[in-house]
Amino acid sequence: MTTSANSRQSEHPISPIFLERWSPRAFTGENIPEAELLTILDAARWAPSSYNFQPWRFLYARRGTPNFERYLAILNEFNRGWGHTASAILIIASKKTSQAPGAAQATPNLTHSLDTGAAWGYLALQASLSGWHAHGLGGFDRDLARSELNIPDDYTVEAAAVIGRLGDKSLLPEGLQGGETPSPRRPLAQVAFEGNFVGE
Repeated sequence: MTTSANSRQSEHPISPIFLERWSPRAFTGENIPEAELLTILDAARWAPSSYNFQPWRFLYARRGTPNFERYLAILNEFNRGWGHTASAILIIASKKTSQAPGAAQATPNLTHSLDTGAAWGYLALQASLSGWHAHGLGGFDRDLARSELNIPDDYTVEAAAVIGRLGDKSLLPEGLQGGETPSPRRPLAQVAFEGNFVGE
């Protein structure tokens, strides 16, 4: 038995929420109420993390507030070209060190990026469940984000993201309209191996 939703099909029975979540670029440009954004962020903080250190940090700016243009300027030119219609822009960072209870000093946290990725996944799912969409971005100026937003040196600037209500793809530049659809995934056999790693 499989699951179908949003023009996608799983190989095994999973919750449809995983198929319904996707990362559009066309947004309506409406404001997001602070309470709704905080609900999405609250879901992220319940992600699992090594020793419950919770290394993730989410910095955000909502459309219609003074910070929005500052955050928009951190995105690269391509992502600004469609991200300007988002309702919120986020910068995601993770703390590279952790200090265990009773320890004299902090030590490297080898799972800070993994844990922060889990929190991002929770955020993206909650956005979808709340009637919004989240789109993660690698195309942004990390150095500018660090300096502009006062991110300390012991944090990795991991990613940017935008959140918005799904808009019509005609709002996008013509070159992006054709790809404005939920994307497929590799077959499970290409990413999950019992025993040894299987090369491509």
